[in-house]
Amino acid sequence: MTTTFQQRLKAIDSGATPMMCVATDYAADARIEQHAHRKHQLVYAVRGVMVVQTPAGQWVVPPTRAIWMPAGTLHWIRCVGAVHMRSLFVKPGLASSVPTALQVVAISPLLRELIIAAAGIEHPYAASSRDARVMRLILDELRTLPELPLHLPRPSDPRLRAICDRLDREPDHDATLEYWALKLEITAKTIQRLFARETGMTFGQWRQQIRLLRALERLATGEKVLDVAIQLGYESPSAFASMFKRQFGRTPSQFFE
Repeated sequence: MTTTFQQRLKAIDSGATPMMCVATDYAADARIEQHAHRKHQLVYAVRGVMVVQTPAGQWVVPPTRAIWMPAGTLHWIRCVGAVHMRSLFVKPGLASSVPTALQVVAISPLLRELIIAAAGIEHPYAASSRDARVMRLILDELRTLPELPLHLPRPSDPRLRAICDRLDREPDHDATLEYWALKLEITAKTIQRLFARETGMTFGQWRQQIRLLRALERLATGEKVLDVAIQLGYESPSAFASMFKRQFGRTPSQFFE
């Protein structure tokens, strides 16, 4: 880590304030190096898309969404386009009922405005002040965050890694399970069993998930649904839109409203 980044990380983790919000803007395609925090973190971008990675997998975080990371989670972040990040830090033990696992969550209009307001709060603040009440209201909102299916688990088996790395580079790659069985010199049943054990998904579900997450990245930067559908190997924009809606409950255009 760079000295500046280490100093900033130490300042955040050692701060006595139970809750704080830090505003940071990143240039297009910036990368935030691997690190962990002693505090829980809600990473939210008022602009741009983030791809958050951990040793266990990756999460795509588009606008109007955020990622909750429990304290101690080792992670690194890739920015898709310019990102205006607002990170909320919560001291462990400050409140019960906050999420215990890393997850992508929906951000309500109310919580969005509260986070923006919190970024302008100076520390320390008095316990009876308006600033403290804003922070307590944020804490209440954190207890009700709905989780979203934007996670892509990463397997540890090297044979599955070979498949996943190829699909990561080429989401439109349409080789069948039988192709991979022949290439890896194992049976198709073995591949399915390994996928279920290590990711909780079938081979087809994992391939569909990576296509949908790549679609989110591209749609968030302004690419057209038609172009994204073709690039990711869908037969038509309607087929892509139907798959998108089944997974996320909304069409691509509705998702980014």
